[in-house]
Amino acid sequence: MAQTRYITTPIYYVNDRPHIGHVYTTTVCDVWARFMRFSGDDVFFLTGTDEHGMKVEKSAQTRGIEPQALADENAAEFKRVMEKLDLRYDHFIRTTDPEHERQVASFVETLLAKDAVYVGDFEGWYDEGQEEYYTETRARAMDFRSQVDQRPLVRAKEKNYYFRLSAFQEPLEAWFRDHPDFVMPESRRNEVLGRLREGLQDVPMSRTNFTWGIPMPGAPEHVIYVWIDALLNYATALGLGAPDGDWHRTRSKYWPADYHVIAKDILWFHAVIWPAILMALDLPLPKHIYCHSWWISEGQKMSKTLGNAIDLAAIDRYLDDYGHDMWRYYLVTRGPLSATDSDFTAASFHDSYNTDLVNTVGNCASRVTAMIRKYHDGVIPNERQGGDRLVVGDVDWPTVTAAAVTAAHAAMERFDLAAAVEAGLGLVRQVDAFINQTEPYKLAKVESERPRLDAVLYQCLEAFRIASLLLWPVIPRQMETAWAGLGLKVDPDAGNLAALATWGRLPAGQTVEKLTLYPRRERPEPAACSASS
Repeated sequence: MAQTRYITTPIYYVNDRPHIGHVYTTTVCDVWARFMRFSGDDVFFLTGTDEHGMKVEKSAQTRGIEPQALADENAAEFKRVMEKLDLRYDHFIRTTDPEHERQVASFVETLLAKDAVYVGDFEGWYDEGQEEYYTETRARAMDFRSQVDQRPLVRAKEKNYYFRLSAFQEPLEAWFRDHPDFVMPESRRNEVLGRLREGLQDVPMSRTNFTWGIPMPGAPEHVIYVWIDALLNYATALGLGAPDGDWHRTRSKYWPADYHVIAKDILWFHAVIWPAILMALDLPLPKHIYCHSWWISEGQKMSKTLGNAIDLAAIDRYLDDYGHDMWRYYLVTRGPLSATDSDFTAASFHDSYNTDLVNTVGNCASRVTAMIRKYHDGVIPNERQGGDRLVVGDVDWPTVTAAAVTAAHAAMERFDLAAAVEAGLGLVRQVDAFINQTEPYKLAKVESERPRLDAVLYQCLEAFRIASLLLWPVIPRQMETAWAGLGLKVDPDAGNLAALATWGRLPAGQTVEKLTLYPRRERPEPAACSASS
């Protein structure tokens, strides 16, 4: 039965140019969204840019331009990169969008009316890079340095509006107890629980030492704290703060989110502050916060100084050398969805391309279609004799392929993208093993074995066809090439994956081309695959 689905990336800060971190999160969300759409679900995929705050204001002043001009420039760059990488979001939200700003003000007015916000004095420590406040106890535990870039925290004193986060200590503890998979993976959940046990402190809701932000309702000398502004994007994009608007009418059905996908440096905001705000607003909480780790490069933390950052120039080189499919495949199968960081290396990228795409997917497609061209004049044979399927060897293909489809869907439901890919890739490997077992090249030499040969060839191609459906969300370009070469018309937007993946849908009698999907590449020189210095 079709479901509504909602998946989000964090909104990316416009004070930074796109890099592998932004691309990675958006790619894994894109793969999940494609699979769920193909499965027949009604999916809304949100991404965008976070454009307010002190850092944007300071950067714009340094360049001698208005903050809005800087935001426009960098938001356009994020959109350009996503379009180039064929990342298909449903909406790109910007926190400078008037509709977002209007709804944020409305949400904050509701919080004020509910006495969830009050005016108070803050004196403590501030991380300028993350724009995050810390208590004395927390700052001391961090050695008074940012957990992200190790820069010293800054002593700050301000009169701010505060959100009563402390009032949600017990409700949040109960929520985590009753929803053990709310934060994923489990190690991240444990991290949040450990900090939650320290006790919650109220958090600032506004700032007064800069002006680039949404004015606080009734107090325009304050601007709404950038993190409150940013978190609310997930709700404003669906019009939840404007029940009279078009966004609410067409999009509110998608709430709550199935997955907020984020990186580990912003876990606390999403796992604790955001749910508390939603509780205060009487809105349903998201189903899952999926928190991935970071990429490192060639065994070291990425750094412009070291010249090992996977920036846009490096991404372009990988695309030129290996193609879009391989870029997506490597991020999804080798990326840091687990609790540990992943090492991006030129050698592992190259080896993965040759092992998985060239030698497995590409070789299987070429091998099967070449045999059909050679032994059956390029015409898809029939696996049936007298109306019955002819079983050759010991593989019950309808059962095997149905199990792979079920496994892929179950893996996607739990956001285990690598396992979902393996369900398709495993079918391809089974085809290769089946060929070695049944030896069609020997059957072709014996006229009486022609029915068995036909069955083997059909079953190999049909299993590959079903595998291609499962692999399409991660390697779409060459799977679409394969469909065209097999004379198939497949529209993933039609949402009929289950029907298409039913055994026996491959039409016998149709002519196929010999497929050459992934050409072998020589290992590039190290400079060709490393990031720019």
